[in-house]
Order: sequence, then C-alpha cells, then structure tokens
Amino acid sequence: MTSRASFRARLRDAVGVHGPLCVGIDPHPGLLAGWGLDPDADGVERFARGVVEALAGHVALLKPQVALFEVLGSAGLRALERTLADARDAGVLTVADAKRGDIGSTMAGYARAWLADDAPLASDALTLSPYLGVGALAPALDLAAATGRGVFVLARTSNPEAAGVQSAQAWVSAPTGRRMREVAQSVVDALAEHNAAHRDGPGDGSAGVVVGLTRGTTGRDHGLDLAGLGGPVLVPGLGAQGGTPADVAGAFGAPDGALGAAGGPVVPVSAREVLTAGPDPGALRAAVGALNGALTG
Repeated sequence: MTSRASFRARLRDAVGVHGPLCVGIDPHPGLLAGWGLDPDADGVERFARGVVEALAGHVALLKPQVALFEVLGSAGLRALERTLADARDAGVLTVADAKRGDIGSTMAGYARAWLADDAPLASDALTLSPYLGVGALAPALDLAAATGRGVFVLARTSNPEAAGVQSAQAWVSAPTGRRMREVAQSVVDALAEHNAAHRDGPGDGSAGVVVGLTRGTTGRDHGLDLAGLGGPVLVPGLGAQGGTPADVAGAFGAPDGALGAAGGPVVPVSAREVLTAGPDPGALRAAVGALNGALTG
C-alpha cells in the first residue's frame, strides 16, 4: 500500500491554501443543459472533467455524486473513473459521495472499490452510511487508515426522514457504564474512538462525519458534540439548499477556528451555486472565490 500523509493532513493543507469550500460534481440534467450538454454519458463526462480542469488548483476538495454517474451504467462509471483520474493527475483531493454501508465481505468489497490504491475508482475519501452499525464499516475504516485515505460517515443529515433514526436514543457502552445516547452522537463517538486509535501514521484523523447544514431553520442546531472527533467534518447544504456562510459560522464557528474543535477541518459543500456559473472556467473559479471569501471573511 502506498505510504502517504494522512487524509486529514492533506485536507488541512489544501484548505489552508485554497479555502474550506468543497465543490460537488453533480451532473444533473438541468445543469448539463445549462452547459449546452446532452444528459448522456458523453455529456456527463465532459461536464465532470470540465469541472476538474477548471477548479484544480483553486478548490480544496471535489465531491462527485456517484449516483448521477451510476444511472448511466458502465459508460457513466467509466466517465467517473476518468474524472477521478483527472483529479489525481491534477493533485486535487476527491471524496466519492457513494454512501456505502454493508456487512462482511460486501463491505470489504465496497472498501476495496473506492479506497484501495489500485482501484479504478480510487478516491481520497468515501462517504459511508453507518446504519448497519458503525462496527460493520470496519473494512472501510481500516483500509482508509492503512492507505492514508479518509471516510465521511453520515451522522446528522438534513432530510426530515432521518430524524426518527438519527435523533433516537439508544443504550451505548462507556467507560463509566451503559448510558443513553442519541444515535447521531453515538456515531460521532465511535469514530472518535477510531481516530484516537490511529493518531500516528497515515490513519491519523481518517474518520470524519457528515453533518448537514440545513437541519432545522438555520443549521445552527445540529446538537452534536464534535470536540473529541479528531477528524474532518463535511457539511453539505451551502448555497442552493438554503444554507449560508453565516449558518456555517453559527453551527461550527469560522472554518479556520473550527480546526481545533473537531480536529478539522470543517468543509462546507456547494454544488449548484458554483456549477451554474459554468461552463466558463473563469466564471467557475470566480464563484468558488466568492464563496470562499464569504466563508472566511
């Protein structure tokens, strides 16, 4: 396995240079039409690779939405392979937004598909769903730690359907005995334990969480204690979904100031607000610059 700096270290360096914004690569038909592209595999590939070409060297992290490639079958996945390869060649970090989660050999297969050094779809990080149990994610957590990659595990999402699961109370074990803990917080706590066990080496801070910005009315009420996480926080919902830079500051503090609180960095995500500026590369870069300025100003 390749020896490299931890994902958290590389992400913190990228945020320090380019600002905290993560741009989603979401080839929705409406966006494709706005770029003058057809909603087929060729259009998706031109769109996605165009985003990488325009924003490499200008953004800390890119997040391809895997479902919008998968829907086109093998041709769509080939477009995703080429997009991820372009990003690797350009030195820009990627998180594959696939939300994988399973058990046993199936989870191990998902881990190898996205986090192994020799995988055609290898990305720097992968989103995961923990609702078959955080322990079931061990193949991905361990492989990410071994290869210097990362994972972002869903903890608190913005969709209203999630509240019944993520806000439920459950018994968890703790050094002081069993206690009731909100499910979302128990996910954070389990990942904090994983990060604590991998503080040295490529696995340092490899386990991050996803916390939606637009839960409630402002996103300021995610209600999670992230202080002990020791890993990064991916925050979708900025821009078209209704979240604002002020909401990021209200929920997490200024992105630079949040580095110590959660182990950081905190990385807000925007897709449509940036991508609608395309296909002109200069306009895409200007949109990124404006959002980063608002987040850090």
